[in-house]
Amino acid sequence: MVIPLSKQTADGPNEETPLYYGATWDEGAAQAADARRSVRALLAHAPRTGHTVVPPALAMDAELAVSELITNAIRHAPGACGMTLRMSKQELTITVWDSSTEQPAPKKADPHRISGHGLHLVQTVSEKVVVALRATGKLITAYLPVAPPNTGSPLLPSAIPH
Repeated sequence: MVIPLSKQTADGPNEETPLYYGATWDEGAAQAADARRSVRALLAHAPRTGHTVVPPALAMDAELAVSELITNAIRHAPGACGMTLRMSKQELTITVWDSSTEQPAPKKADPHRISGHGLHLVQTVSEKVVVALRATGKLITAYLPVAPPNTGSPLLPSAIPH
């Protein structure tokens, strides 16, 4: 079930009010492309509500993170899965839940391996990643800062060259 973005966020300039988006998918219905479109829609909607325009590098990092998290849920967990996005003045939070109770662990980098790089990539583009195991599955939350640090340095070391 996907609730349209317009039904989840308040219109009007108020950068203090976080923006939310949520989607759940039945088993076999989730697609990474849908998750990426959702991130793009939320980030495009943000300036209309008084939030900061997100730099293209952060937008690409957010799409990469959500794509990898949803792909991992599809590949490694039977059943339904879902995603919530929350954008505040300070950060974009991406949470993906699934039905697997296994603790995910990033694999050691191996340029000869075709898959298995997802969680490492999410950690690379995120300020932090938190895994919360539950009796019925797990939540993985990636935190990406939206506001530039006061140091004047770049937002994040993106996994995608700029």
